Amino acid sequence: MSDGVETAGLTQLGQTTGLPESPEAAVLERVPNPQADVAYCVRFTAPEFTSLCPITGQPDFAHLVIDYVPGAWLVESKSLKLFLGSFRNHGAFHEDCTVAIARRLIALLDPAWLRIGGYWYPRGGIPIDVFFQTGPVPEGVWLPDQGVPPYRGRG
Repeated sequence: MSDGVETAGLTQLGQTTGLPESPEAAVLERVPNPQADVAYCVRFTAPEFTSLCPITGQPDFAHLVIDYVPGAWLVESKSLKLFLGSFRNHGAFHEDCTVAIARRLIALLDPAWLRIGGYWYPRGGIPIDVFFQTGPVPEGVWLPDQGVPPYRGRG
């Protein structure tokens, strides 16, 4: 690429790529962070995340917000989209899905900091929100609110 971004070794960007069959089969890719000397926050929002209930097989829906302060690496966004999409046919509880996503990103990126908010829509009349973060926000990093209001039904 002419803009100096290192893309050697990426297998999905710029290619027709099918949805992985499972999160384990999904290939998450990374690129070098050209601004690694600066502490800043990157946010990914997936308002239409889906997975399956591991007991009933019924679909579950969530609004995910992933914030991270990168170190040497950035997650390649197409690979992240495909990874998140791979949960569509994956049976797991809300807590497992949310924390598993965070753990895969941490293993890939070794970020300075990461948090994920999993705002799950009601199942059985009860919404479940799952939150995970690696520690305190690094000093000097501006971190906006995740912007997802608590679930309110008709009341």
